[in-house]
Amino acid sequence: MRVHHRNLASFVGYCDEGSNMALIYEYMANGNLKDYLSYKSSNPLSWERRLRIAIDAAQGLEYLHHGCKPPIIHRDVKTANILLSESMDAKIADFGLSRAIPSDDHSDVIITTVMGTAGYLDPEYFNSRKLNEKSDVFSFGIVLLELITGQNAIIKKDESIHIVHWVSPLIEREDIGSIVDQRLHGEFDVSSAWKALQAAMACTRPKSLHRATMSTVLTELNQCLAMELSHNRETKERFSEEIYSGSYHSSEVCSTSTASYSITSLFA
Repeated sequence: MRVHHRNLASFVGYCDEGSNMALIYEYMANGNLKDYLSYKSSNPLSWERRLRIAIDAAQGLEYLHHGCKPPIIHRDVKTANILLSESMDAKIADFGLSRAIPSDDHSDVIITTVMGTAGYLDPEYFNSRKLNEKSDVFSFGIVLLELITGQNAIIKKDESIHIVHWVSPLIEREDIGSIVDQRLHGEFDVSSAWKALQAAMACTRPKSLHRATMSTVLTELNQCLAMELSHNRETKERFSEEIYSGSYHSSEVCSTSTASYSITSLFA
């Protein structure tokens, strides 16, 4: 109740009455991100909106890690715990598993019982029980991959496969068309998508020491958004010019640049 940030859902109170036990947060009109990414959703999110949601969530986590004294580790970052307001602003919710790092713990690591959700759980934390902010970074990387691909953290087809293992061979083949959510129909800036993917993979490296910080990820995502906004402006200007000159063809509306984007650093 002492933590306040525009990208963290405000805690209102609780109910503990007989068998009725609940935590009560501020009302978020558009539910959670998991439902919006579901193929059951009739309103797929645009690439720009996905980036804005990712930035909102990253800002909330960055505040928990670096703006709170003592720092707080969420421990259950996932799409179901990212709520969307009426204006589609994103806020992180459900702090039931959160842990503060004691102010006298200069190592920024605590030994604790492993808690979290399958698919989002940091494998290093799972094996060592050593918890630090990079555990949240791993979980956020999975959320980012879900935003990019439209897939679940655990993809269930012929057999279950983790999203990191699903996307890795596609990255090696530089097959961005198969990676990005097909419901976008190619309407995104390719370089922006590659950069977001690079940020996601930097979050999900096996060793926490090699993962990016939330501050770095936030910077990268803001650059992704700037690239997408620039791409949208250029597309609109070109569309207007073609309409004005009479050279517009409907088949050109959904064309997407196929410019390549270096991904060497993904596996550095």
